[in-house]
Amino acid sequence: MRERPVEEKAAAWLYGRHAVEAALANPARRCRRLVTLRETAAEAEALLRGARAKPPRAGVEVIERRALEKMLPHGAVHQGFALAAEPLPAGDLDAILATEASPGVPQTVVALDQVTDPHNVGAILRSAAAFGALAVIVPEHGAPSITGALAKAASGALEEVPLLRVANLSRALEKLKQAGFWSLGLDEQADQTIADLDLPERIVLVLGAEGSGLRRLTRDHCDFLARLPTRSAMASLNVSNAAAVALYVLAQRKAR
Repeated sequence: MRERPVEEKAAAWLYGRHAVEAALANPARRCRRLVTLRETAAEAEALLRGARAKPPRAGVEVIERRALEKMLPHGAVHQGFALAAEPLPAGDLDAILATEASPGVPQTVVALDQVTDPHNVGAILRSAAAFGALAVIVPEHGAPSITGALAKAASGALEEVPLLRVANLSRALEKLKQAGFWSLGLDEQADQTIADLDLPERIVLVLGAEGSGLRRLTRDHCDFLARLPTRSAMASLNVSNAAAVALYVLAQRKAR
């Protein structure tokens, strides 16, 4: 069997129309293959014509459904689109810290403490994009790899919101604090809700894993602890749903 070229080994498959369209529109992407079904080929050609990413040399490849599904994880909802693309350049926390705030617009960063499900991380990225978060930060250990499943759940947000991996989450929170960010940990046992707090302009929303919540060291680095205004009978939400609600509430606050 002929070995694949080295450059293709570095590529990962993204799938689903929105994930593929967003990747092709991202000039930071280098694309290796764009694969589609006969019934979606015309749409794939249109996406490629409008691409700002470095396009695949072979153009659009039309293959049978069975062949496409063998290339992707079992049960992948591909909608007839798959793109082999190189990973995005690593994000830089210093670049995020240098982002200037627009007058009257508060800034939010999301930090995830041991959130391991790629679907949850992808969904949180999507909410972060929807509510204007600057970045999502995850630790190098205990966070999922950037897979097609994560990109599909993010629905294009992976191309819009930097996903930053840091060696030590607590040190990253300290660095953010030195840049004027205050850390808000989400805790369903907290006395106050997010809306009860008079929060500063720059906030890091810190979310822990479902069940175990925030680790002690991460909790100790939070300046505030707050819960969502849920009913006591259903106080706990899936972490991606909790992130969406919290980001919405934070987006309503006024800059000082």
